[in-house]
Amino acid sequence: MILDTLENAKRYFGVHEGFRKAFEFLLHADPKGLSPGRTGIEGDHLFAIVSQGPGRGRREARLEAHARYIDIQYVVSGIDMMGWKPVAACKRPAGPFDSEKDIGFFDDDPDAWIAVHSGTFAIFFPEDAHMPLLSAGEIHKVVVKVAVDLTS
Repeated sequence: MILDTLENAKRYFGVHEGFRKAFEFLLHADPKGLSPGRTGIEGDHLFAIVSQGPGRGRREARLEAHARYIDIQYVVSGIDMMGWKPVAACKRPAGPFDSEKDIGFFDDDPDAWIAVHSGTFAIFFPEDAHMPLLSAGEIHKVVVKVAVDLTS
C-alpha cells in the first residue's frame, strides 16, 4: 500500500508499467470535470471509475481485495477514511471470490485506518485488502484500475 499526494506521482512511474499512464491521466484530465461512472483510458487494461456521493459508516463496509487490478484511489474532494489489512492476514472471507467482477470481501477488521484527503491517493495492490468510502460527508474520487498483467 502506498499513500502520497498527486504532486509526487512521478516518483511511482517505475513501480509498474501502467502507472505512468494512470498518473498522467490523473494529472492532466481535470478530475473535477469527469462524469461519474467508467472512463476509458486503455481498454480493460487501464480505466477510471469516478464516484461522488455520501460516504458510508464502518458497520456498512467490508474489506475488499482484487486479483487482476491494482487500485489507485485518488480523492478529489472530501476525506476518505480507508481501512487496510494484508490479504494474507484476512481469516474471515465473506463468500467466494468473484473472478468475473475481480472482487472478494472479508469480514475481518482492518489493521490500520488511513485518512486520504483531497489531492491524495492510496495505491492498493492485490496483497492489500482495503475498506474505502468511509466518511460522514461527501466524497468525490477517481479510482484508476491498472491491470496487474498488461499483456493479457
